[in-house]
Amino acid sequence: RIDMKTKQPNGYIFYRGASQIDGQPIVAVAIRGSANSKTGNMVQTYILPDNGLSPFINAKNGNDKTVCGDCKHKPTKGKTCYVFLPQGANQVHKGVMQGSYPESLEDASIMCTNRVNRMGAYGNPSAVPTPVWEQLNKYTTGHCSYEHNWLDELGKFDPSIMKYSMASVDSEEEYHLAKDKGYRTFRVKAFEDRILPNEIVCPASEEMGKKVQCINCKLCSGNTIKAKDIVINVHGRSKNKFKGITVATV
Repeated sequence: RIDMKTKQPNGYIFYRGASQIDGQPIVAVAIRGSANSKTGNMVQTYILPDNGLSPFINAKNGNDKTVCGDCKHKPTKGKTCYVFLPQGANQVHKGVMQGSYPESLEDASIMCTNRVNRMGAYGNPSAVPTPVWEQLNKYTTGHCSYEHNWLDELGKFDPSIMKYSMASVDSEEEYHLAKDKGYRTFRVKAFEDRILPNEIVCPASEEMGKKVQCINCKLCSGNTIKAKDIVINVHGRSKNKFKGITVATV
């Protein structure tokens, strides 16, 4: 797959090796651009189990633990994951299987030069070693990143990734747990729930009139910046299932 404007590959494999979550093989791919209306034309990275099966099948069978950890939103748990697997993730998997993406962290890093990187369009950034992300982000103008594995239920979490990532939280209880660990947060709330004193509403959200895209906002950059925490109303295909999965398990 070649980008006809640049005559370059549409993406690169920037990591292929053991998942930092459970040690199983994964492949991480940086895709050159996106038509996502919320994020804007950011580099999109996908973190996939490297077992020959599609993300959809892995999620159905519970093998997504390799890239999703014990996330309560998985199809085998709360069924509230915002990622629609038959689209981006499955298409990237097909590209991997077809050999469409050269394997080069250096070339992926160059592709990200003067771009904004969306770390983990699918998959938890913590599955990939932090030094790999540091190299990938070396020449970027910013990034957005969300981490659902910060609760460390599996006992193998490397907190250094939280330099880059927002702790994804779904309740006030989880918010305070994450703040006690020193993380900035991105909280999904029910419409009727309150906004906490150190939170601001996501500027790219529907409730804020989508006044800016993520590519220009860049507030969801973990502890690389000093800013308030972000909150957004529950949204997406599975928003009606949000109630009942918002209690932390630790």
